[in-house]
Formats: sequence, structure tokens, C-alpha cells
Amino acid sequence: MKKSNSKILVIIILCTVFACKEQANKQDKEPKISNTQNQETEEVLYRPNYHFTPDVGWMNDPNGMFYYNGYYHLYYQHYPDGNKWGPMHWGHATSNDMIKWKEQPIALFPDEKGYIFSGSAVVDIENTSGFGTDGKVPIIAIFTYHNKEREKAKRLDVESQAIAYSLDEGLTWTKYSNNPVIKNPGIKDFRDPKVSWNAEYKKWVMVLAAHDKVMFYSSKDLKSWELLSDFGDDLSKKVGTHGGVWECPDLFPLPIEGSNETKWVLYVSVNPGGPNGGSATQYFIGDFDGTTFTMDKEFEENLNNNHNFWIDFGKDNYAGVTFSNISSKTNGKFYMGWMSNWEYANDVPTETWRSAMTLAREIKMIKDNNSYRLSFKPVEEINSYKGKKFKKEDIKIKEPIILLQSANASLSHSIIDFEISNFENQGFTFKLSNDKENNLLFGYNENSKVFFIDRSKSGKTDFSEKFSKKISVAKRISNNKKLTGKIILDKTSIEIFFDGGSTVMTEIFFPETPFEKLSLESNKGLTLETLIANELNIN
Repeated sequence: MKKSNSKILVIIILCTVFACKEQANKQDKEPKISNTQNQETEEVLYRPNYHFTPDVGWMNDPNGMFYYNGYYHLYYQHYPDGNKWGPMHWGHATSNDMIKWKEQPIALFPDEKGYIFSGSAVVDIENTSGFGTDGKVPIIAIFTYHNKEREKAKRLDVESQAIAYSLDEGLTWTKYSNNPVIKNPGIKDFRDPKVSWNAEYKKWVMVLAAHDKVMFYSSKDLKSWELLSDFGDDLSKKVGTHGGVWECPDLFPLPIEGSNETKWVLYVSVNPGGPNGGSATQYFIGDFDGTTFTMDKEFEENLNNNHNFWIDFGKDNYAGVTFSNISSKTNGKFYMGWMSNWEYANDVPTETWRSAMTLAREIKMIKDNNSYRLSFKPVEEINSYKGKKFKKEDIKIKEPIILLQSANASLSHSIIDFEISNFENQGFTFKLSNDKENNLLFGYNENSKVFFIDRSKSGKTDFSEKFSKKISVAKRISNNKKLTGKIILDKTSIEIFFDGGSTVMTEIFFPETPFEKLSLESNKGLTLETLIANELNIN
């Protein structure tokens, strides 16, 4: 009896040792979050004041954004156990104004069918899916399964589309038992479904990225899907930018300001291929007849002559999509993007968490020079957080001048509006600076007629040679004689809306200490008609 017990004890010990070793090996392969001594410093210096970041772990694309019963829901690509890209989950945060976000428990976890890649969520008000019970309105998430085993085997059918439903307004989810709802047709990059209800044709419409094009599907119940058409990879020509893989599409109608006309907008993110390197999001404007998207002729001519239809010309706005089940007062759409770039996203100098989202923006459509264009502005809700105000008027800029100091308004959480005249043939440069001789430069170059952001001396930049090697530029689109601008400043980011949002630039930076001064200089002289700075009190 003792012999037998001894053998059992040895077996138990050996099993425990090997099990622990296997678990240790598994953990060693996963990127872990460092518990560094610099964590407190990192929080103080780099954690944004009001742009959403996860408490811990990695974050990229926004997913499944919708509005229901007074709350905005933001889901996002998330790896909670490491600070680099890893096994994807759907993280979750909620807000009642798109400004202050509260992180919620993780919504969707990887399973035997794969990682949970990007997608969308819709409010199924009419219960077309049949998932609703006891009068509860179902929320349906549509996402991509990414099967790592098939990827390791170098198969093409790695990605498929699946759904899950929630009966408690997006807090907990049940995956559909008959997933996937769309099987892979033999396309390697087949992902990121964005679904919306088409009231005219009374059906759900999905736009899906498929390597170097997008594909359109329709459904009556969100379970059975029919292929309609595709766009972007015609045999005779390539439409738009094809410097990399197409991702995270979106399709929605927008009214044209000042008219009764409506056009359709198609977003397509591309990585790489952005106007200033790395990842960025292009857009197309045209018509959608329930089956096919067709570009507007004037838009197509301008696209072919000079492709400058990007939602953001800075390096740090990617994979953004719109909120479902909500429009602005003027029937515009609300949008958020991932505030980073795949060229260096895994290497930015934060350890506890990685990445932030852009501020929520309202999208509008304008008609300009017989063509159509999108314009953007921060959502109006930001104005309710305005605090301490500082204003200057009619300043003649003949030599460098300090406009703002931290005593006037904190440059780590502020919104600044300006208007400049007499600048058409004159350049100007704004400079954010601190006592460590870090500086961020942005402005207008009169020789090349472009806006620019230069972060080459903005602080910590050596984590990637691609982070600050190239100055970001954007051609001015507006013909207005006066230049207006809106600057949104957080600890480690700047979002600039030039000319009423017809040109937008978003970039991140990592100064050694917070920026304390904002100055302005012009090589020939100009007039700063107004400068209004407001601290943003968002806690």
C-alpha cells in the first residue's frame, strides 16, 4: 500500500512539474507588460488626459461603435496581457458624450475558431436576427475570426466572418452557434466587416476588406449573407491607393451642406500607403444603389489627377469608422480612429499600455470646385469642458513671439482657435516647447504651399527611425484668404483642423517634460487676428 502511494505521489509531482514547465514556456512566448520603476513617470508624462487609452495592455483599431439608450459604446482591438500586438480580444468602453470614457470588462475573447479581429455592431431594433427575447432589443456584433493554425499552415482561408449577440445593451455577449456566417472564399486578407441598415432597400449591407479591394454583401437577418459586388480592383485600373493591404472599410450616406443632395462615402484604410508613410485612411465619394458603389465622375477625375482624399494627413489616425444608430443634428456622422501608425505602434515608449484613440469627430460633406470633399471637426460635446480662457487679438507677427505660456492655459489639455490673415505668400511656424529644449513645430510653408508637422525634436524619438525621419505635409485645399485653425492638445498628441476641417493632421509625441510655451514666427510677417485658448477640464 505504501509502495502504491509513493508511485502515485511521484506521478503527481512529475505531472505538476511538467505542467508548470509547459505553462512557463507558454508565458515566455507572450509579450508581457513590464512592471518598471518608470511606470509612475510614464503615467505622469505620457498617459493622455482625455483621449481614451486602456488601463493596461495593447490597443489598436476601434470596433463595433454604436449608440443606444444614452450611451456610446466603443469596442477595440485589445491584448490585455501584453503591450505589443497579440491574441486579439474586443475591449470595451462606454461614454455618455464621446469625451469621457469608462473602461468596461472585455467583451469578446478568442476561442478555438481564432482571434477576434475588427468588425462592427448594430442595434437590431426590429429583431430581424430573431435573437431578441422578452422584448429585449438585440445588439449584434459582426467580427472577423482569424485562425492562427491555418495561418501557420500557410493556408488562404485564415479569416472568416462571425456574429455574436447581446441582450443587455452590449455588456455581455453570446457567440452564434452556427458561426462563421461568411466563409472564406480563398482570399488571404478577408476581414473587418462594417454593417449598416439600408432603409431604402430594407436590408443589412456589409462592406468587407478583401486584400486590395472591398466586397459588398447583403442580408435580411444578419445570419445569411449574399455577395453583391466589389470595388477597388478593376482589371483595367487600380482605384485609389494600393501601397498595401486594404482594411477597415466603412460605407454611409451624407447630405451635402447647403443642398438637398446626398452622396455616399466609402472609407478604406490602407497599410502601408499613407500620404506621409505607413498607415492611413483614404475615402471615395459616389453613389450606392443597394448593390454597387460607383464613384462620382468629378470626384474620380480629381482622384486620378491628384490623390489627396485622406481623412487625415498626419501619421497617427488609422482604421477609424463611424458610430452606428446615431447621427448629428445636421445628419452628419460621428467618427473615431486609432491614434498611432503601424510603422512604430509596437515600439512607442509606454510599457503599461500602448495606444490611444483620436478625439471623436463629426463628418460633413461639402461641394468644392464642382467636386465633393469631406470636412471634420471635434464633436460639439468638447465645448462643455472648456475652462480657463485666454484671448489675444490683432497681433502683427514680425519676429518670433510667445503667444501662450502654461500660466495662461495648460498646453497639456487645451483647445486653441486661431485666425491668420496676410499669409498667402508667407510661411509661419507655431512652436510648442519646454525647458528641455524639446519642441514640436507646425504651420504653413509658403514655398511648397503645404501645412506641416515636424516632431524631429519633440522629445523621445529614438524608439523608431521612422517616427520622426520625415516631416509630415499636407497640401492646402481651401482658397480662403484667411486661414483658420483649431488645435486640440493633450499630453502626447496634437490634432489640427485647418480651414474649418478641410485639412486635418494628427500626430503623437513624447516630450521629456510637458510643453510650456506656444510661440509663433513668420519669415515675412503676418497678422494673427485672433487666438483663443481654453483649458479642457476633463478628469
